[in-house]
Amino acid sequence: MDSNADISARRVLGMDWLWMVCLFHLVASLEEILLDTTGETSEIGWTSHPPDGWEEVSVRDDKERQIRTFQVCNMDEPGQNNWLRTHFIERRGAHRVHVRIHFSVRDCASMRTVASTCKETFTLYYHQSDVDIASQELPEWHEGPWTKVDTIAADESFSQVDRTGKVVRMNVKVRSFGPLTKHGFYLAFQDSGACMSLVAVQVFFYKCPAVVRGFASFPETFAGGERTSLVESPGTCVANAEEASTTGSSGVRLHCNGEGEWMVATGRCSCKAGYQSVGSEQACQACPIGSFKASVGDDPCLPCPAHSHAPLPGSTECVCQNHYYRSASDNSDAPCTGIPSAPRDLSYEIVGSTVLLTWRLPKDLGGRKDVFFNVICKECPARSAGTCVRCGDNVQFEPRQVGLTESRVQVSNLLARVQYTFEIQAVNLVTELSSEAPQYATINVSTSQSVPSTIPMMHQVSRAASSITLSWPQPDQPNGVILDYQLRYFDKAEDEDNSFTLTSETNMATVLNLSPGRIYVFQVRARTAVGYGPYSGKMYFQTLMGGEHSEMAQDRLPLIVGSALGGLAFLVIAAIAILAIIFKSKRRETPYTDRLQQYISARGLGVKYYIDPSTYEDPNEAIREFAKEIDVSFIKIEEVIGSGEFGEVCFGRLKHPGKREYTVAIKTLKSGYTDEQRREFLSEASIMGQFEHPNVIHLEGVVTKSRPVMIITEFMENGSLDSFLRQKEGQFSVLQLVGMLRGIAAGMRYLSDMNYVHRDLAARNILVNSNLVCKVSDFGLSRFLEDDASNPTYTGALDTWQFSQLVTGTVIDIL
Repeated sequence: MDSNADISARRVLGMDWLWMVCLFHLVASLEEILLDTTGETSEIGWTSHPPDGWEEVSVRDDKERQIRTFQVCNMDEPGQNNWLRTHFIERRGAHRVHVRIHFSVRDCASMRTVASTCKETFTLYYHQSDVDIASQELPEWHEGPWTKVDTIAADESFSQVDRTGKVVRMNVKVRSFGPLTKHGFYLAFQDSGACMSLVAVQVFFYKCPAVVRGFASFPETFAGGERTSLVESPGTCVANAEEASTTGSSGVRLHCNGEGEWMVATGRCSCKAGYQSVGSEQACQACPIGSFKASVGDDPCLPCPAHSHAPLPGSTECVCQNHYYRSASDNSDAPCTGIPSAPRDLSYEIVGSTVLLTWRLPKDLGGRKDVFFNVICKECPARSAGTCVRCGDNVQFEPRQVGLTESRVQVSNLLARVQYTFEIQAVNLVTELSSEAPQYATINVSTSQSVPSTIPMMHQVSRAASSITLSWPQPDQPNGVILDYQLRYFDKAEDEDNSFTLTSETNMATVLNLSPGRIYVFQVRARTAVGYGPYSGKMYFQTLMGGEHSEMAQDRLPLIVGSALGGLAFLVIAAIAILAIIFKSKRRETPYTDRLQQYISARGLGVKYYIDPSTYEDPNEAIREFAKEIDVSFIKIEEVIGSGEFGEVCFGRLKHPGKREYTVAIKTLKSGYTDEQRREFLSEASIMGQFEHPNVIHLEGVVTKSRPVMIITEFMENGSLDSFLRQKEGQFSVLQLVGMLRGIAAGMRYLSDMNYVHRDLAARNILVNSNLVCKVSDFGLSRFLEDDASNPTYTGALDTWQFSQLVTGTVIDIL
């Protein structure tokens, strides 16, 4: 070997020295070093065989720092077998080790004299042992006692380029072996005829560092003995955390792969109740004062709900403040609630020995919706000296005396000429937890004489921008001489508590000082010597806008009468023409000829009037009052037959226990609805439930206690009238068509008597059943119109002109 080659081989380590140091520190966080010659400056002392083979020398790198290297360059004779053995290396628990070798090799082509025997490779071996027993002869210097790792070839080699020296190219190779089972091992490097320098050797193994993940701590874990090994490491939940219960879980585990990286997590821990996460799932911290966390999990602490507090850190629930409570059915995270205030506006109406008591909901419900009412009945002597006693068992309460959900009760079997006192208690589910007595309203009733009954309706006589004149009939049951009337009114946009009253000795009154273009709510009651009767239902009237002329109902009387007579004349002429056609026509009758619906109006002792559901403070109260709740298990949906504004329309069957099954139509409320959409959807049921007529669609009930929310009505087999007539065009006689018309008119007359205005009478809103009975449906439009502030409408009785126009329009629409 010439001198230039020898010098170049001895200076290999100087190239890229800083790069190698930086690389080592980059990976040190995942490696544990067993051997490293990089920083050695004194003799390393490895064993070579034969002695004139590998040689340990000191050289200086390009920064003039002294380093130790091993070099060999015996190429003059063929069959070279030069071995270099490290000292004993303890494995320190490693199952698989990695060797990073920095070396340089001279290009054989640059040495023409020995090109035939020159090599550019060397071989790496290892030998395991429990003790350090190596000597100059043992282990023997051949492959038998040694296990071969790999033959390593250089990617880059160097050669002489000019007079100044050699350009050295550095090679870095990493090899690994395992699994290791003994206390330690030796490494050996075999040269077979290369000119090379072994610049640095690093022996290390991978391990996964101690970490905290998912609120669990995992210890430092060594990688496995194979490249694809996954070493399982059990974790321990951090303070104030516990293992989350998971089906099939066998504890919290992480797995360390062959490169010292954590992966494949199984199970996890979560913060205990009263504690929340800090950082990225590293620790659990107690909920601060004023907040709580009710259960184990990753949810954050929440502020205490209304009327409760958490005086200590780490609270799992908030304690109710004084005079506030949680019922047994409330969750621990529910707000605390109080007892309701007394019912309002308690009034009565006497019919014979029966008293009808009505009242309004309490102003303060205590923060709950589950308000109930109890009735206490007492008999009081005529003179104040006596003491009131509880009513006897003969007194009957309908629907019941305790646990009323409606704000009315009928008390019967009362004695004549007896003074009674009725207390209406308002209670809820936390009343029994309170030391306070339930709030109640009291009223005294004498069965010797009754107060006047309810006034059925009011009429607008005239209106101006700042006034409205109203009139009303005498009560159906005056029960004495009417002394005067009390008119109560308030702006619809304002709270009912801001109402005003006006007393009139006649059944007419003019209300002054009103605002232009505003809708006002009116109620009236009569007074006799006994006292005031109950208020009438709410009626809505609007003042004129500023600049409009005053409007008198009398001015329209000729138009109303003329329109009514015109409508009746039209009907008579149409009927005569139809009968003439029938007698002259020889057209064959259809199978539906004898299926004409008949309806004979029968009036009872009392008159029922429509109540607008929007007047209820709690819309759910209107649902409970007018619509029957149906158990969802009684309903079977069979087919979707259409879609509506709020969801799907289905065909199904309804089977009450002990009764026959029959078909029904089912309207469903689509998922993801808002509270406002739910109220609008169910308001139609609140309207429909007040009607009972063979020509008005019948409400079977509602489903509000499960999902989806449903409205159940009778099923009309032939669908809407407009599409039915188009499908059956030419198949009906004129008499059948007139029969359908009579049914529609009867239904509209009934709605008019109920003081309800439909506002959207059209053939598409008339449904037809299998017997050709037509029924009025779709009661949602009036609600929609009332909500439209730009075009306000009122709920009141249809006058004669409106009714005749509706009937005439229906005749034209059908014929």
